[in-house]
Amino acid sequence: MSQTKLPGWRELPIGSVITEPGNTAKLSFHTWRTFRPVIDKEKCVRCGLCWMYCPDAAIVEVKETYVTKSGKKYEVSYEVNYQYCKGCGICANECPVKAITMVEEVR
Repeated sequence: MSQTKLPGWRELPIGSVITEPGNTAKLSFHTWRTFRPVIDKEKCVRCGLCWMYCPDAAIVEVKETYVTKSGKKYEVSYEVNYQYCKGCGICANECPVKAITMVEEVR
């Protein structure tokens, strides 16, 4: 019985390295999303936690003045770029004021 020689550690490819930066822009993860986040701008306190925790950078901070019905004025808002959102729900889970609701994706 012949044994196959295994490669040494120097011959192995480096793991956990992005060899082509920006390659996820070529992929479409949104097509397998079953739920999508919807941000209620009235409830949102613009803390940025959804933006910070989103693993796909699908939450975008936009310079947009928004005045709530109660008169609170914000200079920024957060929106979801559904092209990159895979519907994981981390943003909704991390929102301290529950301003993000996961709704069923309808195609």
